[in-house]
Order: sequence, then C-alpha cells, then structure tokens
Amino acid sequence: MGNSPSRVTAQDKAILDLKTQRDKLHQYQRKITVLTDRETAIAKQMLAKGDKQRALLALRRKKYQESLLQKTDAQLEQLEKLTSSVEFALIQKDVFFGLQQGTKVLKEIHAEMGGLEHVEKMMGETAEEVAYQQEVSEMLGGRISNQDEDEVEEELAALEAEVAAKNKPVSVQPVPQVPLPNVPDTELPSTRPSRAEE
Repeated sequence: MGNSPSRVTAQDKAILDLKTQRDKLHQYQRKITVLTDRETAIAKQMLAKGDKQRALLALRRKKYQESLLQKTDAQLEQLEKLTSSVEFALIQKDVFFGLQQGTKVLKEIHAEMGGLEHVEKMMGETAEEVAYQQEVSEMLGGRISNQDEDEVEEELAALEAEVAAKNKPVSVQPVPQVPLPNVPDTELPSTRPSRAEE
C-alpha cells in the first residue's frame, strides 16, 4: 500500500474542502444554538430579578444569533447543492468516458470485421460454398437413375466374366455356371445429409 502513488485528484480535494466547510457550519450552528439557549436563560433570570432592560438586551442578542442561524442554514443548503452537483458531474464524466471507450472498442471490432461490405461478401461466398457442397452431396448420395443402375450392373457382369476367364483353372472339368441372384431394383433411401446436419 505504501508503494502506490496518491490517486487524489483536484476534484477529490474540492469535494473534501466543501465537506469540511459543511462540517464547520454544523459546528457553528451548534454553538449558536447553545448561545440562544443561554440568552433565553439570562432573559428569564433578569426578569425574575426585575431587570427588564437586561432581559430585553438578552432577547435582542438571542434574536441576532437566530438570524445568524438562518444565514448559516442558507449557506449549508448552498454547500450541499454544490457538493451534490460536483459529485454528480464526476459520475457523468465517468459514464461519458465509459461510453467513449465502448464506442472505440466497437469501432475497432467493426474495422477488424472489414466493414459491412466485407461481411456481405463473406456471407455470399459462404452461401455459394454451401450450395456447392450440397450439389456434391447429392451426386455422391446415391441419386442414380434406373438406366445408370442397369449400366452399372452390365459393367459388373462383364468384369466378373473377365476375372473368371483369367482365373479359370486348367482342370479338365468344366465349372458349372451358377446363376447369380437378381439385383433388387428398389431404390435405397437417400444418404444425403439433411440441412440441419450440414
């Protein structure tokens, strides 16, 4: 704690001065209140003794002290208003600084994103890539027509015959031809990923 530099600003000193003045005025008010009470007691004593002139003088001093008390109240009210105004202005300054910093950070983020045009361009490119990927998925997903399926079966039969001819054993016994089962002609469900999976 001893290493940290003082963070007391001029505004803090001004607020402290205002509050010190306020406290002094409160002390002065208490002193005046004591004096007015004493002058009242003196006036009562003088009346009890029959000294009307001194009782009147004590009441005049009391009246003067009460007028000072009213002036002190007005000064206290002004000090309170001024202190509140200064403190609120400091809060407003902090809020303004926070807004300024937030705006600066937003501008930096928007600059990093490249502006609205760059975002629109990127969204367009993303849409194009998604469409291309969907086309590829559809092609690979088993969308083969019946004619294509027949051609694939014929090609498979030709390849089987070719492989069988190459691997034909040299034996004298002919190998009986076993009829192959028919390939089902029902279409399989599409294996294309749905939009949610993409």
